Amino acid sequence: MADGSPVRAVHPLTYVDGAELPIEATMAQGRSRPAWAEIDLSAVTHNTRVLAGLAAPAELCAVVKAHGYGHGGPAVARAALAGGAGRLAVALVDEGVELREHGITGPVLLLSECGPDAVETAIEFGLTPTLYSSSAIDAFAAGARAAGRRASVHLKVDTGMHRVGADPEDFVALAQEIAREPSLELEGVWTHLPVADGEAEADRSYTEGQLDLFDRLLADLAAAGIEAPLVHAANTAGSIAFPRSRHAMVRCGIGLYGYLPGDAVQQSFEEQAPGDVMRPAMALKARVVAVRELGAGERPSYGRLRPLPARAFVATVPIGYADGVPRALFDAGYEVLIGGVRRPLAGMVTMDQIVVDCGDDDSVRPGDEVVLLGTQGDETITADDWARMLRTISYEVVCGVGPRIPRVLLHRSSGG
Repeated sequence: MADGSPVRAVHPLTYVDGAELPIEATMAQGRSRPAWAEIDLSAVTHNTRVLAGLAAPAELCAVVKAHGYGHGGPAVARAALAGGAGRLAVALVDEGVELREHGITGPVLLLSECGPDAVETAIEFGLTPTLYSSSAIDAFAAGARAAGRRASVHLKVDTGMHRVGADPEDFVALAQEIAREPSLELEGVWTHLPVADGEAEADRSYTEGQLDLFDRLLADLAAAGIEAPLVHAANTAGSIAFPRSRHAMVRCGIGLYGYLPGDAVQQSFEEQAPGDVMRPAMALKARVVAVRELGAGERPSYGRLRPLPARAFVATVPIGYADGVPRALFDAGYEVLIGGVRRPLAGMVTMDQIVVDCGDDDSVRPGDEVVLLGTQGDETITADDWARMLRTISYEVVCGVGPRIPRVLLHRSSGG
């Protein structure tokens, strides 16, 4: 990496290739504790293939920012490319560098402008910047000239998200600035749809208005004699619920990982892709490390918040809120799976551990598998289940699984 490049800020994850050893072996003595996330890469490939087929002929750009939504950026990037993604997108320069350092050579789009101190690194590693200000255009033009390269860039316009992007009235002028720079090539123009997953009529109307504005801006750009081959507006929700938003490319994030954002998007998906399903790619698991029998009225864990209704066997499981299991799940009535049975928490989630009420079941033993997300027997717990309990979204659930949880990469062949 060139001198003066920014400090690497991406917190590393631990990866274990589940194809090399059985799960029991990967979590054996010598690892810090028996808690892990299984990442089904074939599910990512499957989901990508389904979404790419739905959006065709638009190209699919796989969004793998935030460690691939907590699943592991390089691994899911490769799985998405195998499923038909033509491009990748990240939020940070360091996330793009990580992909390059893992041998990924295809186009990688930066979804926001980076600071001037990261321009040299972005150019060195062949990342495609999103720009929306004159200062960033100048910085990348200078950086590309210094590197002796012509850099492809995308121009983002704010049509209603009101977060980042050029003001609509500045859009054509900024595109002209880029077009005048011999060291830059305007490869794409894009916008973002904040309520494409909305179920209310007001949300649909707002999204349609955004798309109308975007179409007018594209016409203005064409009238100015400027072409950008990659026009894109659709996220996962837009690519499914608003076919007109697909343009030349769609940017799919949460859908790659097996979740669709909201009932309206799910309904649209079922109508357009009958028989297809999204497969959640992450399972969160641990093992029981201790079991103790406690009398009725005992109050396990911090705060002693809830008395046991009857004598019960209570299992200790080494995973907690530092790993992405929020304390709020306790009050929400969350249950884990042990032996294919749903079992409630016996006390408040702590930083490193949870305690589980196994009732009168004396068969639970240390070493038994505990499923916090995923399937065991006939029961399944999903990130959507957590999201409903926590009044949040599945994105936050999977992204919240912490970096000290090893990711075990599985390569299942069925359904991929």
